[in-house]
Amino acid sequence: MTETDGAADPSRAPGLAALVPKPAAERAERELSALGVYDDSRGIASYDDERVALPVVGEAPTDREGTVEAVAAVEDVVAYDLPSRDTTLADRLRARGFTEAEIDAAPASWAVVGTVLLADFDGCPRAGEVGDALLELHGEADTVLDRGGIAGRTRDPDVTVVAGAGDTETVHTEYGTRYALDLAKTMFSPGNKAERARMGDVTGPEERVFDMFAGVGYFALPMARAGAEVVAAELDPTTYQYLVENAVLNDVTDRFRAVRADCADVELAPVDRVVMGHYDAYERLSAGVAAVREGGTLHLHEATPEAELPDRPVGRLERAVADADRDCEVLAVREVKSYAEGVQHVVVDARVE
Repeated sequence: MTETDGAADPSRAPGLAALVPKPAAERAERELSALGVYDDSRGIASYDDERVALPVVGEAPTDREGTVEAVAAVEDVVAYDLPSRDTTLADRLRARGFTEAEIDAAPASWAVVGTVLLADFDGCPRAGEVGDALLELHGEADTVLDRGGIAGRTRDPDVTVVAGAGDTETVHTEYGTRYALDLAKTMFSPGNKAERARMGDVTGPEERVFDMFAGVGYFALPMARAGAEVVAAELDPTTYQYLVENAVLNDVTDRFRAVRADCADVELAPVDRVVMGHYDAYERLSAGVAAVREGGTLHLHEATPEAELPDRPVGRLERAVADADRDCEVLAVREVKSYAEGVQHVVVDARVE
């Protein structure tokens, strides 16, 4: 978006905007909200190639003393007219001359991961123009990707650049956890956000944790940031490099050990908590059960047809525990998100004796 794109109503004086580097936009938005100076009635926009304009309240830049300036990422505060947050993708497409049928075929939902916007453009006409409109709505993003499927044992993504700079490498921040990744090479599921945060909440300091399918550290990093001692296994070499980098990025290297290996081949003493965050994790259940200590907790993820809930994932876990001549208590079967029509991503939480 150019500066003139924000000036939708020349009769109205522009409000204030805090200028921050694009990679720091999410963190700055959160900190400005905590200070009570973020204006959530207006949207955000690109200010230039490097910076984002975030809406803040106030009468003049001098009013920011001790408030906006307290956010380290803020480089300046300027008068800048940002669009109302009520502006929608449909509004912007109509302004571009799209028909209602074309608007109906545009993505109905999308996610911003760092500076990359992910959406499903299957059947979408004039995808490049739709991508440009999405970039106008989300000034923190500079690249739009059409997300295809996920393939193979290491869940490699299939993506296509639709609009923007085409830079697929980014740093994404969630609840203070930072994830460096390349969305053209490494899988990241925005829909798992609450589950990633939850693992940090349920894990206690000094717990010993084994994350068997670590990826770039989806669950391992929040647990390590909570004070746990984490062993994280990842087989894919590119994803493993980001896993190691992210341990440094989150300052948890003193209690974090990344292992590039099949999780079933990792040798370690029984741990307090085992996380099996892969849809085919049941194939490694014998290794997961062996890794958890008596009285420890195991989290089994699975993509399960709704008609087979909760029997299939619970049955698989209970059989693996019985095969190890052990017992378990199922604590919960939780639905994380819809995986596909009629299929749910679920997690079985169980205490293994």
